Amino acid sequence: QVQLVESGGGLVQTGGSLSVSCAASGRPISMHGMGWFRQAPGKEREFVATISRGGLSTSYAGSVKGRFTISRDNAKNMVYLQMNSLKPEDTGVYYCTERRTTDWELRLSANDYAYWGQGTQVTVSS
Repeated sequence: QVQLVESGGGLVQTGGSLSVSCAASGRPISMHGMGWFRQAPGKEREFVATISRGGLSTSYAGSVKGRFTISRDNAKNMVYLQMNSLKPEDTGVYYCTERRTTDWELRLSANDYAYWGQGTQVTVSS
C-alpha cells in the first residue's frame, strides 16, 4: 500500500505561481501513472493532470493546459504540479493520486485511481 502526502499549497494572487508536491511512501510509484485532481467548495472533484509511469506522457484538463505542468521523479518517489498564471477558479483542494493499474495509459477519471492523499489547499485571490 502506498501513502501519498501533498504539500506546497497556499495563498497566491491572480497571475501568480505555485508548486505543489506529492511525496509517496510505502513502496515505489514508478510502476504506476500518477494524477492530480482538485475539488472546489460545493463542486465535485475534477481531473487536473496525469503523467505516465515513466513521465514521458502527460495529459491536462482543458482549463489548465498551457498553465500547469505535471512532473515526477521516480528516484525520489515524488510527483509535482507547477501552476502558473493562476486564476481564482483554480482555487480548491488539490489531491495527488495513483493509478489502480500498472499500464501505460493516461486516465482522466477518478475511478481509475486507487490511492489518494489528504489534499493541500490552494487559494487564488482576485
